[in-house]
Amino acid sequence: MSILSGMRVVEGSAFVAVPLAGMTLAQMGAEVIRFDRIGGGLDAKRWPVAPDGQSLFWQGLNKGKKSIAVDMKSPEGRELVTRIVTAPGDDAGLFLTNLRVRGWMDYDTLSRHREDLIMVALTGDRHGRPQVDYTVNPALGIPHMTGPVDGDPVAHALPAWDIAAGNMVVSALLAAERYRLRTGQGQDVEFSLKDAAAATIGHLGMIAEAQLTGQSRPKAGNALFGAYGQDFVCADGQWVMIIGLTDRQWSGIVKATETGEAMAALEAEAGLSLRAEGNRWALRDRITGILNDWFAARPMAEVAQVCDSFGLTWSPFRTMPEALRDDSDLGPDNPMFEMMHHPGVGSYPVPGSPMNFSAFDRQSPVAAPMLGQHSEEILAEVAGLDGGEIARLFDKGIVAQSAEPGQRNAA
Repeated sequence: MSILSGMRVVEGSAFVAVPLAGMTLAQMGAEVIRFDRIGGGLDAKRWPVAPDGQSLFWQGLNKGKKSIAVDMKSPEGRELVTRIVTAPGDDAGLFLTNLRVRGWMDYDTLSRHREDLIMVALTGDRHGRPQVDYTVNPALGIPHMTGPVDGDPVAHALPAWDIAAGNMVVSALLAAERYRLRTGQGQDVEFSLKDAAAATIGHLGMIAEAQLTGQSRPKAGNALFGAYGQDFVCADGQWVMIIGLTDRQWSGIVKATETGEAMAALEAEAGLSLRAEGNRWALRDRITGILNDWFAARPMAEVAQVCDSFGLTWSPFRTMPEALRDDSDLGPDNPMFEMMHHPGVGSYPVPGSPMNFSAFDRQSPVAAPMLGQHSEEILAEVAGLDGGEIARLFDKGIVAQSAEPGQRNAA
């Protein structure tokens, strides 16, 4: 049992945000049914891919879900999807999508089949235009704040707004489902990826900052905006990041590096107290000049020992393979991860949910399904079709199933 056991969610999606939302719900115990085109939708072969060409993107964002492959170009296929989305049940009638189609896969049409339907639809922007993280980010000015001082705009490798929006989709679904439990009423929830990003930067004060100053936040490389945080090169060429955001963190850096006298002299010369975060930001280049020699004189191992002994907030810079090798939080020592073998791909650590609920045991991660792996099961148990109807749908090529042992061959 998990905290969302019994809940059924249907997902029609592509890209990051909505698949992430569905996976998050699945890892909390919901039955999440994903429908795709026969032969695979937009994400079926999305990079990164394994050496044999299988999509690691698909395997990562569809863990724990069930899959049905449907010919959605046919009226019969569309009717079938509608039947699955609006199937009866107090814990069903929950639909997530970013592939809304007017006149078919939209709330007005689907709610005719189930009045208490809850549908959460993520769009590109509020005008109905398509957007992805890599267009929203530059449109809102973030790359002009990112990267080396005086460098060109830099787009972040992490799809931050997709991640934020995906978790907003989860929040919206659970809020609407709570409302339905209290009132019996369904809900049409819609918001855009760009609005999710715009709201977030507004919450962080970035919009107010630009409005009131008329300027873009300056690029600062790896420096921590508004306080002190900086990267340093150690004697053996390895890089570290050290943070002095709070007064305790800052005092720890000064003690660990034995630079108290030099920092006091800087305060006296500048007429500013370095106990104030903003002053540490204003004087960051001169602070870094004082600290550089300490890091440059010591190899990473010694820096690590000193930082840990003083309880500093710091980290080495690692490549992903180095992190896999050296960081126990990315492997089976962390109970969130399990080593999982993927046929044709190999074994690698797979994360379950990062959340621990006190009333439930931690659930092991469940591998993503093969495309259409559960088609027959879903047709019988959710759509309520008998064996003859199911056979006819397969024979006509309306649905397909992966050719796994003991399963019906794909059409």
